Amino acid sequence: MWHDNETTVDYVNFRLVAKACAELIRDTGGEPISIGISGGWGAGKSSLVRMVASELSLEQVTDEKVTGTENSKYVVVTFNPWLYQGFEDARTALLQTIGDAVLEAAAQNAGLLDKAKSLVKRINFLRLAQLGGEVAATLITGVPVGLIGKVVEAGADALNSESVKDGIAVAKDESEATKGLLNEAKPISLSKEIQSFREALEDLLVELDITLVVFVDDLDRCLPKTAISTLEAIRLLLFLRRSAFVIAADDVFIRGAVRVHFAGTGLDDDVATNYFDKLIQVPLRVPRLGSNETKAYTALLFLERAHRNGQLVTLDFEAAKASMEARLRETWTGKSVDLAFLETLVPEENTELLGLMGLAERLAPLLFNASTVQANPRLIKRFLNTVFLRKALAKPQNIDVDVQVLAKWHLLERCDEAVANALAEKVSADSEGRIGILHDAEAAAKNQDGTLSSPFGDKSFVREWLQLEPLLGDMDMRPILHLSRDSTVRDFGADDLNATGKTLRDALVSARNSNEALKQQIRDAGDFQSGLAMARAWELRRSSRTWQKAEEVLMLVEVSRVYPSAGARAAALVSQAPITQLAPGLVSALTDCDWMKDVLSKWEQDEQTPQPVKRAIENVRKK
Repeated sequence: MWHDNETTVDYVNFRLVAKACAELIRDTGGEPISIGISGGWGAGKSSLVRMVASELSLEQVTDEKVTGTENSKYVVVTFNPWLYQGFEDARTALLQTIGDAVLEAAAQNAGLLDKAKSLVKRINFLRLAQLGGEVAATLITGVPVGLIGKVVEAGADALNSESVKDGIAVAKDESEATKGLLNEAKPISLSKEIQSFREALEDLLVELDITLVVFVDDLDRCLPKTAISTLEAIRLLLFLRRSAFVIAADDVFIRGAVRVHFAGTGLDDDVATNYFDKLIQVPLRVPRLGSNETKAYTALLFLERAHRNGQLVTLDFEAAKASMEARLRETWTGKSVDLAFLETLVPEENTELLGLMGLAERLAPLLFNASTVQANPRLIKRFLNTVFLRKALAKPQNIDVDVQVLAKWHLLERCDEAVANALAEKVSADSEGRIGILHDAEAAAKNQDGTLSSPFGDKSFVREWLQLEPLLGDMDMRPILHLSRDSTVRDFGADDLNATGKTLRDALVSARNSNEALKQQIRDAGDFQSGLAMARAWELRRSSRTWQKAEEVLMLVEVSRVYPSAGARAAALVSQAPITQLAPGLVSALTDCDWMKDVLSKWEQDEQTPQPVKRAIENVRKK
């Protein structure tokens, strides 16, 4: 299995981008810089951030070896506002994190330690100011107000104490840097205090001869309020000499957060975009994986797994990574990551790995082109995790199925669920698990000018999938579908229905409204039989279904209400609806079903969905 966490291991040539980013920071000559790393969910922003940090650390270690000194050229701070969400204000948390880092950097310099302590005091003062309300009144009047006044008085005592402990100022003698911060009955200008803080931090960085590099990650995981709060804190610290900010976030999300923050002000798209752009001097987008990178990434994941399992020695694995990195640097010259190249990465006698290299070659184009994956590294990992999990589940159940077969089937599940479910419905014990229409479609797909019958339609992805080896048309699909029960409930024929299930099936077919007798029949049948009966009843009503009336989905709603586990199957059945035929009456019967949320969202966004249906969905969400 492959974890979902960020990494410094580079399988897609991101290291070149990380080196360029680190070079920008190195070449500033002490001038401030802000770099924005943008990209969608799972594109690799966090990994790229870690690679940039490792490049700076690598240079630091190299400098120490050359000069023989232990002085740090960079003080690297990584801040994740998502971790503080709901616990502490992101602004004050960021200021405190930076203060702690500077204090630690000054710990060995007795002459500058006092200045670092004073800087932390200023941060604590600004943190108090964030409390608002009574604190604001106290600052303006100089007279402590209420309970918060006691906090400010305590803060004043802290500012006049003796040392700094655990990031909280406690110094006894008032230094020049903090004198007058909380003079009694004397107004304090927060704007002046903020400017004084900026000047103190900048002077300290210069005197320590360090560059403060702040990496802000996972900003697009935060709620809009936290995201904006963090950006406001960054704005407070931006453009100081000897400082660099690297901010990783999905720019689309940031624009959305800005709109939420300024809701009701008539903010247009240009202003929302400019808000982020004003913080960023150098915009950098995470490179999307191309066809070669997708193939390389998939192949290296297979090799990594083989290495972990002892099927590939470390020397061969490291050589394969180096060879792949070199090839990716040369793809612009016309050299590609093809099957012949992939096969050179593994020992000739290892037939299993050779087969997986072939699988990477075949899967990559579809993973690259499929709209539901689009070569997203995180989605590719999750896709392969599911495939190998099912392979692991096969062994204890005495199911002998090739990982390539599992991968092909799961690809269809992931990228065209409607076709996958339609094919699954055709599997039965009578045909020994073989799908006749699949066999015919695989043959027809070879003719590029030919048309494919229902449910395949004229989709380029489905046509490519049908031609992908191995072919499934002559295989017994029952074991494959049994292993894919994590996606939906599978049944392989009416033989599985017992007497109670058959009775419920007939009751569901004839039911036109909800009633207690029907609910009791569902409860009596049990979870498994109810799911099968629902699927059978749905199929029997197919010829009379108009997609107009609420009663047509009654069987799905009632069974899923008693047994929520049936919801996934119900959603799969409804998702096959011809969108143009939908009517508000049918949709209204489904809007309060949790299992329908994803399908309703797709209908709401689909251009072909009738406007009355869209309004029905919108009206329910407004309630």
